Amino acid sequence: MSSLPPDKNQECSRCMGVLAPAALVCSNCHALVHAARLEQLAASARLHEEHQEIMAARGDWLKALDLLPPDSAQAEWIRGNAKRLDALATSTPTAGVRHAWAKRLGPFAPIAILLANGKFLLALFKMKFLLSLGTFVAFYWALYGAKLGVGFAILLLVHEMGHFVDIRRRGLPADMPVFLPGFGAYVRWAALGVSAQTRAFVSLAGPLAGAIGAAVCALLWKETGDAFWIGLASLSALLNVLNLIPIWVLDGGQAIAALNKTERIVLSAAAVLFAALFGQPAFLLVAGGAGYRVFSKDIPEEPSHTAMAYYLLVLAALGYIIKLAPMLPPGR
Repeated sequence: MSSLPPDKNQECSRCMGVLAPAALVCSNCHALVHAARLEQLAASARLHEEHQEIMAARGDWLKALDLLPPDSAQAEWIRGNAKRLDALATSTPTAGVRHAWAKRLGPFAPIAILLANGKFLLALFKMKFLLSLGTFVAFYWALYGAKLGVGFAILLLVHEMGHFVDIRRRGLPADMPVFLPGFGAYVRWAALGVSAQTRAFVSLAGPLAGAIGAAVCALLWKETGDAFWIGLASLSALLNVLNLIPIWVLDGGQAIAALNKTERIVLSAAAVLFAALFGQPAFLLVAGGAGYRVFSKDIPEEPSHTAMAYYLLVLAALGYIIKLAPMLPPGR
């Protein structure tokens, strides 16, 4: 007795296991079956909402709802968001009424309307972002002086904007960074249906931007000879390495979720090598975290060579910048 091979649509894209008919979640690796489609719908809904197309955004979210288990946290969030959009649609005035006041400004009316609808301005100047950044700068200014306080805050902003830009270029919703004096900063974003590899890329985008910011400081040191710049570069690079320890809510903890067991072993071994090569024991913490995650239960079956290479490249770049610090001229 022969049997037909399983339809390709019945295979999990992550572990290649056979899916039950009409399954929404893989019973083997627990991945969302329609993750790619969910990501597209989330991006489309966000885009509609940015253009004030409320009902179109609601329609996209409801389409996504059909592709999720009814009792999942994502489905619950979508139901709440659909209610919010319903209320917004009934309370939003029509364009003509909303901009009636602008007609009084004559030739300046188009500029006024642009400013009123300029969501990019609202994103840049959101009060929460500005207040938290100002408080953060003031906190470190008081502790270490203006130069180091402002420089450190700018480099942290560069790191967080790395996350923000990478999220937004993928068409996903994200808020501007929020800064917490004494703790750091974070970017809140909706990762509905996003694959582990995409999460890894978003997580690594922050340390990559941090490495670029530190490299700029190193170049300023090379041009000016001022030891402050290489000190700031080394400090920023070291903090980014610590952020890549694959534990808890750190960026490394999110990035390693895309790596399989072999890749986690390679990452651990490479981190030990980097510790010796760059003379920085902090890499041993990365090695230890990666070694610990070899035995965790969240290991995907399929490898992610791109995420692995990305992780190692960022670590190597940060290590090289740290290595520059002892190369100060005599007496500096």
